[in-house]
Amino acid sequence: MNPQQKNLTAIEKAHLKPWFYATKPTRGTVFLRTFLPWQLWRFVRINLKMFTIIGRSHHSH
Repeated sequence: MNPQQKNLTAIEKAHLKPWFYATKPTRGTVFLRTFLPWQLWRFVRINLKMFTIIGRSHHSH
C-alpha cells in the first residue's frame, strides 16, 4: 500500500474518532430552542436591531 492510500484510509476512518461527534445540547439549551415565547422575543430583538442598523445607514446620506 502506498502512503497516499494509508492517508486516505486514515481520513476515511476519521469519523470513528470521538472528536468527530457533536456535543449533546443541555436541557436548558433544548428548552430555550423549543420555548416559543423565548423564540418570539429573540425574533423581535433581532428585527429591532436590524431596523436600528438600517436606519443609521439611511440617515447618514
